Amino acid sequence: MTSKGRKSDFDLPTLDDLFSTQQERDEAKLDKIRDIPIAEIDDFPNHPFQVRDDEDMLQLVESIKEHGVMTPAVLRVKDDGRFEIVAGHRRKRACELAGLDTLRSEVKHLSRDEATVYMVESNFQRSSILPSEKAFAYKMRLDAMNRQGQRSDLTCAPVEHKLKSRDILAEQVGESKDQIRRYIRLTYLIPELLQLVDEGKMKMRPAVELSYLNADFQRDVLENIELNDCTPSHAQTIRMRRLYEEHSLTPEVIADIMCEQKPNQRERMVFNGERMRKLLPRDLPMNKTEDYICEAIAFYRKHNREHEQSRKSSRDAR
Repeated sequence: MTSKGRKSDFDLPTLDDLFSTQQERDEAKLDKIRDIPIAEIDDFPNHPFQVRDDEDMLQLVESIKEHGVMTPAVLRVKDDGRFEIVAGHRRKRACELAGLDTLRSEVKHLSRDEATVYMVESNFQRSSILPSEKAFAYKMRLDAMNRQGQRSDLTCAPVEHKLKSRDILAEQVGESKDQIRRYIRLTYLIPELLQLVDEGKMKMRPAVELSYLNADFQRDVLENIELNDCTPSHAQTIRMRRLYEEHSLTPEVIADIMCEQKPNQRERMVFNGERMRKLLPRDLPMNKTEDYICEAIAFYRKHNREHEQSRKSSRDAR
């Protein structure tokens, strides 16, 4: 027995302790809502969803200033003891802009793959998602499923043993299996081409075909897009991919294909760069080239009109 007023050296286990596992007890300790210092919170590795300081962000900042964080962020504890955001990157950024030092959060005991699935699902609740965000999110989620023992490679041709995971993911996200495969192919694009897809300047299907080219050929395509101020059609990218797979694609072939007029496209003037450079002054800055050419054409037209008037006057005098 212990003396009066002296605390026992040991505590009797509670019913919860007797009828729960150690993991459940650990999770009970972790699953709490508390204010976590922002300085101790890291972003999710390779987080595919952009955090933009746009009008929506400014509204969120004002809401947090007035009401605080209404919906707690979700964090997990890393092996080094720091915290990692699973859901709530925008809320963390808004707190920073609002001048707060802490983020109202719920800490969950999640494995890396569990956190990945949770992160993707929570961000799909957003009203506007860029193609690049969907692309990398789908890929991360499928990689997590694969590590958890499910076959989920949707970038290759369909085979029987892959159908189950395709069906599951398609049902979960509300996309067709083929559309998911197309999104994942976008992750193989160089950043500049992927940005064109995000900006709506290039359609999904041509972009998917270009994703099968190596990075050097993709840069050749990008160079021609900038030169001709137009993106390739689906038919043109199919030809590029076929020639690439036949080892017949070259930068010159890409340039020839990109110069072709596409259906419903107005005829465009394409200048030979080497020929033009021979006619231009060597010390002419590149940013003055267009003005120089326009002035030269105006001078030519004026001179041509004066010459025609002179010839007409000579004929009338006879």
